[in-house]
Amino acid sequence: MAAEKAATGKIKKKKGSQTWKYYEAKGELKRTKRVCPKCGEATFMAAHKDRYACGKCKYTEFVSKK
Repeated sequence: MAAEKAATGKIKKKKGSQTWKYYEAKGELKRTKRVCPKCGEATFMAAHKDRYACGKCKYTEFVSKK
């Protein structure tokens, strides 16, 4: 990685960045995933079949069955 940066002068970005799967951009920016209440606005929670989980602080919310 250091050799690649030194040779080109900048780090190459990956094609097809997955960052935009967390947002919708229709007029204004809207988040599509849940945000962790403990970590704050910068951390998204993973959506599992029966729960939402934060990978940073391990906070978990279970989905109730109706």
